[in-house]
Amino acid sequence: MLPFQLGLIDGPVHLVALGAHPDDIEIGCGGTLLKLAESVPELTAEFVIATGTPQRLEEARRGAELFLPECEVTVTSAELPDGRLPAHWNETKELLEATARGAVRTPVLVFAPSKHDAHQDHRLIAELAPTVWRNHLVLHYEIPKWDGDLGRPSLYVDLSEEQMREKVARLHKAYPSQVPHDWFDEETFTGLARLRGMECRARYAEAFTTGKAMLTW
Repeated sequence: MLPFQLGLIDGPVHLVALGAHPDDIEIGCGGTLLKLAESVPELTAEFVIATGTPQRLEEARRGAELFLPECEVTVTSAELPDGRLPAHWNETKELLEATARGAVRTPVLVFAPSKHDAHQDHRLIAELAPTVWRNHLVLHYEIPKWDGDLGRPSLYVDLSEEQMREKVARLHKAYPSQVPHDWFDEETFTGLARLRGMECRARYAEAFTTGKAMLTW
């Protein structure tokens, strides 16, 4: 297993994180974001969220600040209808393309949902991401849900116990509207991270897949 060493990059790191809904990004890769914020001195990010009510999008803005503290983060949203993104294919594609066109910085990483996600909104974002960011490393995160669609990841980011505790605490702080849901709890998030950690011989981990990557030196 060859770790991807962001520390070897000379200069600032910019990332783009895509979510169909508020909280997708933080659930899928919140621990990785916390770890990046801790370890990358010059980190900037853009969160792009396709759906959400004004209340939920305000939560998303708070989530971006909590998960990337002391980093320059912008949040872009389109307020497309939740659960109906495939019927708004053109608008979704344009949202992503506008983000890429308007970028002041070239992203080192692009985070997106999994292409195997059972939720149609997640899946559309996942399918479109590599068509917009063709020359970038796109990492597809996973979101636990009742559909039982978790697959076999190919890349892991190990998390310490402290980072895992912070992920759960900040999820609850950022998204109080989601706390009443029976799946939105510490056991769900920690349990999946413990399983992924076991798979890569770490205590906790977040897992990703990628459709294409290139090693250069």
